[in-house]
Amino acid sequence: MIRHIVSWRLASADPEQRAADAAGIKSRLEGLRGVLAAERIDVGVDLGATEGNWHVVLDSDFADADDLAAYQVHPAHVEAAAFIRSVAEARSCVDYER
Repeated sequence: MIRHIVSWRLASADPEQRAADAAGIKSRLEGLRGVLAAERIDVGVDLGATEGNWHVVLDSDFADADDLAAYQVHPAHVEAAAFIRSVAEARSCVDYER
């Protein structure tokens, strides 16, 4: 099993826009459930209570490296990633075997 965790820091300084962007990321990534070979897709939006936290996190599991690789190039993921790149200023990712 491969765990794929990605965090984003959003670009907007405006709290309302940042909340809308976070909701857009969440809905797009959660919309991939059942479309891709992911065992699990969970998306969380930071509570905003701690200065310096990243804004959105994706926590997902894939059966193996081949399923993760297929996810990366799947058209539905590519479309979601394009939106995310348009609103994020930074991205951090960790993939590890469980």
